[in-house]
Amino acid sequence: MKQEDKELLLKDLCARLPYGVKVSISKGDGELFSIEVGDNSQFIAITNFGSELLDYVKPYLRPMSSMTEKELKMFKQLQVEADEAGTFEGDMLLYDWLNKNHFDYRLLIFQGLALEAPENMYKEI
Repeated sequence: MKQEDKELLLKDLCARLPYGVKVSISKGDGELFSIEVGDNSQFIAITNFGSELLDYVKPYLRPMSSMTEKELKMFKQLQVEADEAGTFEGDMLLYDWLNKNHFDYRLLIFQGLALEAPENMYKEI
């Protein structure tokens, strides 16, 4: 994995930490184990191994196209509110919501840096 991919993945994982993102840790021939990274001790354990371990970590994320009607309505409402506010804080509320609901807005699945979450892996709002 390229260094820039590792940095992107680490940024994404850090933003999702408060929301209990599930990750797969696998090496070549299959998944070693899957955990929910939802507290600092688990995340620190992953990051303390350094960038080598990031080669094997892939978060389970939901494609943007998997939004339910209710989620899409909420997303559009947050977009409007962020645009109207025109502030950094408004944008952050939108990204916090995307992270909380495990949406892949950075297209990590497409880049091979994340796995598509199975249906109902995460509770939908």
